[in-house]
Order: sequence, then C-alpha cells, then structure tokens
Amino acid sequence: MPGRRDFIKVGSLALLAAWSRGLAQVGIRGSEQQVEDVRVKKMLESIQPFGPEDFELRWQKAYRLITDHKLGGLLVEPGPTMQYFTGVNWWRSERTFGFILFPGRKPVWVCSAFELDRAREMIPTDQEVRTWEENESPFLLISKTVREYSGQKKIGIEPSTRAFIVHGLKREDPTLELLDGSPVSEGCRGIKSEKEIKCLEVANRITKLAYREAFGKLKEGMTQDELGGLIREAHARYGLAGSGGPSFGPASSFPHGSRKRKNLEKGDVILVDGGCRVEGYSSDVTRTLVFGRASDLQKKIWETLRRAQLAALRACRPGALCEEVDRAARKVVEEAGFGPGYRYFSHRLGHGIGLEGHEYPYLVQGNKLRIQPGMTFSNEPGIYLPGEFGIRIEDCLVVTEEGARILGGLEAVSLDEPFAAD
Repeated sequence: MPGRRDFIKVGSLALLAAWSRGLAQVGIRGSEQQVEDVRVKKMLESIQPFGPEDFELRWQKAYRLITDHKLGGLLVEPGPTMQYFTGVNWWRSERTFGFILFPGRKPVWVCSAFELDRAREMIPTDQEVRTWEENESPFLLISKTVREYSGQKKIGIEPSTRAFIVHGLKREDPTLELLDGSPVSEGCRGIKSEKEIKCLEVANRITKLAYREAFGKLKEGMTQDELGGLIREAHARYGLAGSGGPSFGPASSFPHGSRKRKNLEKGDVILVDGGCRVEGYSSDVTRTLVFGRASDLQKKIWETLRRAQLAALRACRPGALCEEVDRAARKVVEEAGFGPGYRYFSHRLGHGIGLEGHEYPYLVQGNKLRIQPGMTFSNEPGIYLPGEFGIRIEDCLVVTEEGARILGGLEAVSLDEPFAAD
C-alpha cells in the first residue's frame, strides 16, 4: 500500500559489535528513547536484536530446503530476505550486490570492487566476498561461483530479484539453470520464530496504544493530516516511529484511501490503517469509528465485520487451507447481505506479515497452502459502499499449535469502542 503501508523504518540503528560493526538492526531500546510508559518500556527492553545464532538457524533450514528442491544454492540481492538471512541492509542500485547461500557453507558475497571496504563493514570477516571491477561482469562472477561451490548448474533466484540480473545471468551463461527460489526464501520466512513473534507482538501492541491515544483527541474540523500527526506523535512517545493513514467520510470507501481530503464533521466514518516496526518486524492495524452518532447501517456493517473476523480467527488453525480462512470471513459477510463475492468485501481477507508489511503467505480464495504454526497474518475483513463510507477491522494474528491468537491484544469491542480494556 503506498503511503500508509510504506512504514517508516524505525528507531535507532543498533550495531551488533560481536557480529559485525555494520549490521544495522531496525529497532528500539526503550531506555534510549526515554519511554515514559513503564509497561511499554519493559516490552521494548525485552526485545533482543537478531544475531549470529539466529542467522545460523535460518541457514540450516535454508540448506535443507535447497537440498529438498534440488537446487545448487540461493541467490539473494538487497531487500528483506537479505536482512533475514544476514542482518545486512544494503541499497539496490544498478551495480549487482548480493550473496549466494550454498548448503553447508556461509554466505558467499558478490560485490563491486570499489564498494568492498564499505561492504566489509557489514559482512563478517569469516564470510567470503568476491569482487568484480567496473569493466567486468558480475554475472560471470556469479556463474563461476555457482559452478565452483554447487557442483551443478541450478541456482534458485529469490523472487524479488530484479529482471536485469536474471537476464544478465541468462545472457552471460545460457547453460546456467535459473529456478524459482521462493520455496527456500518463503519456506524460511513464512514460519516465524518465537523471537520474531515477540517483535510482532510488541509492534502491534504499541500501534494500538498509539491509535487509542490519538482517538482521544478527535475534534470537529480537524484534518486527516492532523490525526495522522497525532498518531505519529503517540508512537514516538512509546519509543517508535510509526504511521497511521486516516480517511474521513466518503474517502473511507476507498480501501486504501483517496486523494480527496476533507475536514472532520459529525457523522463521518473515520478509518485508520497503519503501523510501526520493532527490529524490522511490522505491525498492521486498522480501526474504524464514527465521529458522533453512528447510523443503524454503520452499526450493522461493523458488527458483521467483527463476526467475520472472529469466524476467520476460529478457522485459522494448523492444517487448514489458507483459502478456507478467507471463506469463513466472506461467508459471514455474504449471509449479512453484502455479497456476492467481492462486490462489497472487495479484497482478500489477509496477508502474511513480518519484515514486510505484506508478504507470503496470503489468505485468499484459491490458495490451497496448508497453514502451519508460526505463520502470521493480517485478519482484515472490510465492507465498502462507494461514495458513502467503508468500514474495516484489522488485527494481526499468529498461528499456534491449537489455533490462532491476536497479536498485541486490544481487540475491537464495538464501533464506539475500537479497543478493549488493557
């Protein structure tokens, strides 16, 4: 989602000195931020940065998946998957930079020679870095490295890899077999560890607290930007940089907001969607309320969506299909008269969430992936009446051995009570 879902990378950059001077970890140490709320401060202080032991566990799982899918290795360029496997945050440019993960071997990096010194600030000294000069081909270097370390011509390509890299590899070495690397990257990232879940728990909790604080300052005539500013300020008081994109009145019928702006008036629906990050892990929360008295139709729609959200929560359990969870929510919406299909509930039920606000896997019709413990999703049924208003309730959830639970608590109670008591 442009704007509100392009969450600000949060907080101070904590360096893991024992691991690498340059591993920028996106997160907050509460004591450094002078967080006044004692409970929030304790939550933030309990968060531990990800380090060598975490990456080693992730490599071990990736090794198994690489072998299971008969790949020679996995090629990864800058982005969330690089951060996931190594902690390194690097920018994407026209100069190819990345690493290849081979079973049983630490990442082997490919880097422009003139960037080597800077890269070495981030890459541990026990990991190999291979360089190419400005007049040389990084694709030939990648091909040579794959042949040396994999013993075969197959390489998995991380799914967000840019086309010019794929075409460059094909052009320079037509015998190299480029295969889909998503079974490895998504197979690892789709199942969250307890440490990752804790980050998601805290991020979602803080966003809900920030919303609640901002909603207490609503006043007639305020702008959407003013409410968004209050949400950012509240996040900051809890020690994080966060966002919340409000839509007022008819603009709320656009699931991701409208460019048209208006000041708040009595009877307006207020829909807010946003979040923050803890150690890079995202929250994603939507709440809808009415400024003033809600109509009977608005109350009916909100209550329908809450039933739909709870039906999805019950359906989300190990072994269930992703599409079955979407169907559980959609059935409630349709039976309430807001169907068929995508007529009013116009989007999938939910998306995976982690280092990206939207990531694999997705709760959507046609997705027959079986749900596993440790998967995390948004659960966000919505009903949108074009030109009138839209209502959506969104909480993130984590799949447990027994079922699923909401991350961050503070579930919605009613259209007048967007958050339960602590």
